[in-house]
Amino acid sequence: MRKLIRLTTGIGAGLVVSGAALGEVPQLEEVVVTAQKRSERLQDVPIQVDVFTAQSIADSGIQNTADFVAQVPNMSFDRADTYRNSFVVVRGLAQVTNADPPIAVIVDGVPQVDQKQFNMQLFDLEQIEVLKGPQGSLYGRDAIGGAVIINTRSPTDHLSGYGDITLGNGSSVNTTAGVSGPLGSDKLLLRLSGNYLHDGGLIENDFLHGKSDFVHYDYSTRARLTILASDAWTIDLRGEFGRFSGASNQYSWIQPADANTFVNPTNSIYPNAAGESTNGVLKVDGDLGFARLTWISGFNRITEVNRADLDFSNPVQDPGGFLNLGFQVGQGQDFDEKIYSQELRFTSNSTGPLRWVGGVSYQYADKALRTRAFVDLDGSAAQIDNPALVIVNNNVRNHYRSTGFFGQVDYDLLPTLTVTGGFRYDRDVREQHDLAGNNFHNATFVASQPKLTLSYKPARNQTYYLTGSSGYRPGGFNASPLTPTYKSEFVRNFEAGFKTTFFADQVLVNGALFYERDRNYQYYFVDVNTASQIDQNIDRVDIKGGELETQWHPVKGWTLFANFGYSDAKIKQLGAYPGYVGNYTPNLTPWNAAAGTEYRAPLRSDLSWYGRIDAQLYGRKYWQVDNQDVQDAKQYLNLRLGIEGSNWDAYVWGKNVTGTRAYSQYVSPELGVGVAGIGFLVQPATYGVELKVSF
Repeated sequence: MRKLIRLTTGIGAGLVVSGAALGEVPQLEEVVVTAQKRSERLQDVPIQVDVFTAQSIADSGIQNTADFVAQVPNMSFDRADTYRNSFVVVRGLAQVTNADPPIAVIVDGVPQVDQKQFNMQLFDLEQIEVLKGPQGSLYGRDAIGGAVIINTRSPTDHLSGYGDITLGNGSSVNTTAGVSGPLGSDKLLLRLSGNYLHDGGLIENDFLHGKSDFVHYDYSTRARLTILASDAWTIDLRGEFGRFSGASNQYSWIQPADANTFVNPTNSIYPNAAGESTNGVLKVDGDLGFARLTWISGFNRITEVNRADLDFSNPVQDPGGFLNLGFQVGQGQDFDEKIYSQELRFTSNSTGPLRWVGGVSYQYADKALRTRAFVDLDGSAAQIDNPALVIVNNNVRNHYRSTGFFGQVDYDLLPTLTVTGGFRYDRDVREQHDLAGNNFHNATFVASQPKLTLSYKPARNQTYYLTGSSGYRPGGFNASPLTPTYKSEFVRNFEAGFKTTFFADQVLVNGALFYERDRNYQYYFVDVNTASQIDQNIDRVDIKGGELETQWHPVKGWTLFANFGYSDAKIKQLGAYPGYVGNYTPNLTPWNAAAGTEYRAPLRSDLSWYGRIDAQLYGRKYWQVDNQDVQDAKQYLNLRLGIEGSNWDAYVWGKNVTGTRAYSQYVSPELGVGVAGIGFLVQPATYGVELKVSF
């Protein structure tokens, strides 16, 4: 019988319920996080953090980035554009295409700084932590909206393994497996794991008569080796390689130009993106007595070759062709980026009133992007290589060098009162070579990111805090020579929050109110006339909002949760378009909520059953800076029911079971193909079975 009953829901999850057996009264334990680059009890950390443990990841059926983001208040994640691209919005701060993300993403200590890295299949994970609010003092550039910390599972000192297969409608297959144990010595531990995804798709292309949302394959293999050099020193190495091939740019051509009219794609070019990802991590961790030394060296390479329609229509439906010019148009992007990173930090070992962490970081990126538009005569992607048909050819090579120095000090003024001061200095040197036009651009961006927090803890189950924090993401260069430069974005955040539990830790209530002032807010639009994705700035944006996250364990084995997030992000100054002052920022959903319940109870002998129902609710979505295109509020319902044994589990599941129709991105005719709107459909209802075994 299982000795540990975890009731973390993954939404503001701060507690783990355990007991000697399923029938006993649960006793609450703490979840430990590394949000401040040291291990701490979640409810003691003066930051709004959502935690997904390995158990809560399994219980809620999380298999990719979108699955866990859907459960986080004041955060959204949308698929759009190429297969690897995604658009995340957190506390009103949005992803910008071909630019830095609005949230720092850290996998096993290594920053994932490209937009294509956050959209990933998730497997064999130990924990996910989502920090909200600017975290620049510790995590540097891009942490203007917060940080996502993802840790893969470590090797075990005993032989163990698992296998998991999920089958769903649309002929989808998602499998993962792993094995772990000592490698001839208890000082040498190895873990091997991998996953494979295939999906036949569910959204019909009404012109090509095939599925528009297919995944031919998306697989990764991972190896992690831990060397226990001594009681004080550990060396950890991880390598991972993956390949993918799947649908891209599967936009619907919406002639009514209405963000709430849902039609299937009708493009005439078979859309596909294929590529590879390779990454490696070397981590050395040791005890120096007065402090712990951590050195993390990382490498990432991402490639993606994309071919798709650009007018998103066909000669039958739109005989006038692209912009009524009389011909159809296709597009393609060739992307290749290498990223090297280093971090060296020292963390005090003191448990007394003074605690500190400090270090340095360096990162170098080499990114090549070639974007072409071509006349489409026969619907084949190969036309992109015919010079006579190419009408736009943008080809740029970017080099980024980033250096950072950071530190944070916590000091207990009283046993119940702590002041925290943090500071980081970042310097980003960026260069771009326009290979097509033989132009060269360079710029240096610098930022100081301070943080000051006062936290009050009158009891073990109560934490209250006031914080002022800052964040920044650097400017850069567009691929289009017509608008080459956009500015750095800076955020100042003022926040008051609390973390509390009541009734012998059966009820958890965490929350915060915040106000942010954003200077040079980054946003983007598409200029189809030049096949260019343009990044630009809004002079000033003010954001105010809050979060409330609750859990209730009324009886053993039963958890209820309800969470709410609100972000009122308004344009306060925009010199280029003063008429848009007072509008919401692009891609904003001002509020979202999640609620649900899960229950686990003994069935017989060594069997138990598990059931979960949860829903996500989203307010209206404002697509462009002019606020003319607005998608209605949406609701999604998910179900999961299973039987669990001592070393096997079986579940049936459903996502979006009510078949809610929505676009994850919508572009108006003025910013799109000129004669119609385009929208990227979300998948309809998906359902299937999942089987797990372990030893």
